[in-house]
Amino acid sequence: MSVRKLLMIVYRCCIVAFIALVVVASLTDLPLAWVWLPAALAIAIALGMSRKAHAEQAGRPPAVEVDAPVAGRWSALNSPADKVPSHGTHGYGQTYAIDIVAEPEGLPEAEGLPEAKDGSRPAFRWLWPVVRRSRDFPAFGAPLLAVADATVVRATDGQRDHLSRNSLPALVYLMLIEAAVREMGGATRVTGNRIVLDLGDGTYAMYAHLQRGSLAVREGDRVRAGQQLARCGNSGNSTEPHVHFQLMDGPDLDTARGIPFRWRGIGVPRNGEPFTAGEPVLPA
Repeated sequence: MSVRKLLMIVYRCCIVAFIALVVVASLTDLPLAWVWLPAALAIAIALGMSRKAHAEQAGRPPAVEVDAPVAGRWSALNSPADKVPSHGTHGYGQTYAIDIVAEPEGLPEAEGLPEAKDGSRPAFRWLWPVVRRSRDFPAFGAPLLAVADATVVRATDGQRDHLSRNSLPALVYLMLIEAAVREMGGATRVTGNRIVLDLGDGTYAMYAHLQRGSLAVREGDRVRAGQQLARCGNSGNSTEPHVHFQLMDGPDLDTARGIPFRWRGIGVPRNGEPFTAGEPVLPA
């Protein structure tokens, strides 16, 4: 077991210990120093690993060019074109990760209506509706495509697709409670259903938040560029149905380091920038 893997395990154990000690302290006279000890250790581990990751990225590797993982019209969120690390952390190989959401052509959502009338992406709401069904979002069910000829090394699709978290109350719940609980469960609970492809030459592609039961491939399968792998879902630590894509240097998310990418013919779209990849492929 690598030192990095061991530190990730200790980090999660510290978070669990902190929450357990908070509960114990509320029922007993346990000294507060004991309660905050595992929290302090978790923070120290996180800061130390972050500094090391920043140092490792000083000599930024060249971007690897691959095909886009989707077809049709999409836009970018949390893009490495705007900020690195794109998701605010180097953890789980996310340094150069990108989130994308489907943006079909059509009129913006009418103010006050619970759903878009024309299938466009529902807007963020301050209060109501608090949550939405996954199928209300145009990304849900969209085919995910192999970005290169590759071998499938990880493929899971057993976790459920939860309701959206794209209102202020739901987002607060996600940030304060759900995200912390998922972090304790490690990469599996954070990424939800996922596929990892071995592209060769020490490069791996990861797709997260897949739709439950949508896998079209199995671990060990050899796939061709453009082949359908699964469908976009809303599993794991996700606010709405979207595609989380990243390249990394290994299949284990606890130890992987991010690798920059470029999508052939597109580049790296910036936050909010729409782009069109290939011919539109409609969800079944």
